[in-house]
Amino acid sequence: MQGHDRVLSVEKTTENKFLNMYDLQYENKVGGHGVYHIASRAMSMEELKMKTRENKPDGVIIYSLYGEKKDHVVLVRQYRFSIDDFVYEFPAGLVDKGEDPAQAGIREMKEETGLDFVPLKADEMFCKPLFSSIGMTDESVATVYGCSTGQVSREGLEDNEEIEVVLADRTEVRRILKEEKLSINCAYLLMHFLHHTEEDPFYFLHNE
Repeated sequence: MQGHDRVLSVEKTTENKFLNMYDLQYENKVGGHGVYHIASRAMSMEELKMKTRENKPDGVIIYSLYGEKKDHVVLVRQYRFSIDDFVYEFPAGLVDKGEDPAQAGIREMKEETGLDFVPLKADEMFCKPLFSSIGMTDESVATVYGCSTGQVSREGLEDNEEIEVVLADRTEVRRILKEEKLSINCAYLLMHFLHHTEEDPFYFLHNE
């Protein structure tokens, strides 16, 4: 009976502030050996999720509705170096030490958009941290849901953040899904937004 792939050793190969690279020496299920490269938010080997066996969220994404009828969704159109282009996403960011995801969502929404965010309590199955791109990183993010009010502002943006806030209605969401570049988690949740009702815009969070 064959075994399974396993990590033999880990070496950290960079010293960066927000993201680092690690080389994993591994043995595969038939006895072959190789090196697998991953990126991680972990600042040390001991903090890697493969070491802690804990899935604490590195960041949050924020699904927020806007307007009296909650008929707009808050998006950001952001420049990303990885593709040298703009992409539509939800407001998002890293969870600071001592924060829970809801607190991080409130802070990040204010910083990126100027809006005031009120989180909605949801069942753990909908907001637990999930892996963002498991083939290349152990990063996980939690989703927070809620509504925002106030006026859009750019005052909280950092110098290297190039962000346009978009309050999109269903017509604009359809156009974005058809024509624009999006993050995959944003695309999936926008598909839900297209079918929400005024009576229950968070219908998809029911645990039934």
